[in-house]
Amino acid sequence: MRAVLTTALVGLSGHASVAQEPPQAADSYFVEARADLEARLRTQPVTGPARNIILFIGDGMGVSTLTAARIHQGQGAGRDGESTWTAMDRLPYSALVRTYSHDAQVSDSAPTATAMVAGVKTRNDIIGLDQTVALNDCEGSRGREVVSIFAQAEAAGLRTGVVSTARITHATPAAAFAHIANRDWENSSELPAEARAAGCIDIARQMVEWPHGDGLDVILGGGRAQFLPDTAYDPEDLQSRGLRDDGRDLTQEWRARHPQGRYIWNAGQFAELATARPVLGLFERDHMEFEALRDQDSAGEPSLTEMTLKAIDLLDGDDGYVLMVEAGRIDHAHHLGGAALALSETVELDRAVAAVMARVDLSDTLVIVTADHSHNFTMAGYPQRGNPILGLVVDVDGRQAQARDGHPYTTLGYANGPGAVIGARPDPGASDTTSLEYRQQSLVPLGSASHGGEDVAVRAAGPWAHLFQGTIEQHLIYHVMAWAMQQPPSNDEQPND
Repeated sequence: MRAVLTTALVGLSGHASVAQEPPQAADSYFVEARADLEARLRTQPVTGPARNIILFIGDGMGVSTLTAARIHQGQGAGRDGESTWTAMDRLPYSALVRTYSHDAQVSDSAPTATAMVAGVKTRNDIIGLDQTVALNDCEGSRGREVVSIFAQAEAAGLRTGVVSTARITHATPAAAFAHIANRDWENSSELPAEARAAGCIDIARQMVEWPHGDGLDVILGGGRAQFLPDTAYDPEDLQSRGLRDDGRDLTQEWRARHPQGRYIWNAGQFAELATARPVLGLFERDHMEFEALRDQDSAGEPSLTEMTLKAIDLLDGDDGYVLMVEAGRIDHAHHLGGAALALSETVELDRAVAAVMARVDLSDTLVIVTADHSHNFTMAGYPQRGNPILGLVVDVDGRQAQARDGHPYTTLGYANGPGAVIGARPDPGASDTTSLEYRQQSLVPLGSASHGGEDVAVRAAGPWAHLFQGTIEQHLIYHVMAWAMQQPPSNDEQPND
């Protein structure tokens, strides 16, 4: 048997067998795959220096979210969803990323973002500090700060920017500039007495007082209340006040530090924004609106794509830049058990990626798309091709699938979350499962769906993107970015004396 197998394998490697077309050679799948192979064979790694780095982070964007969003995007455009290619799909290099933190199998955004921008794992709920720091230990955090690639970029004379649909003081964007023993210490009122006595500074104030270079050049996101005193009313939500209990208006302090800068908070001001830097844009009191609900915002706010392109306009120059772009509300939608909202947020992130890929020069710009962690979001059943991704499962025979309780079930669901009930399972056929308000059913009843601990994907293009292959530790992402930025120019790029 071994001799027969060896003979067969040798035959496959011979020129004659290669020249013979198999009977399925005209099949559309075969033709498509052959074209894909030829394109991959033409792909060559870029090994010059990265002048610019753009790090996209889909908060909570696990692989099941990527797959469901791809189908949702295709179906929304009237195409076959399963065979749709997103902009993220088309990035040439990819790997699986291990997202555990120093002390937890399933992580949150604080240690994962720290890993990506500073190159080390740390503990859950800790931002910008190493793994020796315990939660809430302000005094013990002194001297345990880790340096982010944003601080290094500022020291090297590059421009820096952070864009997020979450509060700009939320865990992922905060990792660019903050060092704090509890991610919840976003404003002064959240600091416990012990932290105040030890001289710890909240995240919003750390952003304004960031000591590196000339500070972040572009900051666009939500979270105005973290910067305003509790005596000041919000300019958009006139019934609400700021959250700071120290009496400080950090938007005014930021303007005093940057007299040539612009502070903006609505869509009209964003539209009028020229190329002057720096810019602080805080478009919501809390997180920004979900993309599907953005047009309902009273003052108006830009989309993630619009903020991303504006940030590139403001940052682009001969010196280069490092930019983080976070789709923060994918995670929030998943915590709510709201698949429709989560997929809409993911599709908007893909629009931003597509817009960037059409804008930048991949010979000197490294583009990375990844997630900080996954969610316990599932895509299951045996739905037929073309079945609405937000709908009930209809099998390949055209019959609506039923569970053992006699009720149908949706393709998308959660292992835990607010969609669970104690008692008999409701019939989802009685609801509009495609609605933005619908909460997918889940198994274990929790007030908020938890994160998932499985590996996430990283996709990349540009200088040294080919280093993303196989399975990697999350903190390798920082090291690839740093390596790409530190490479000397090739001989034909060297300046003339």
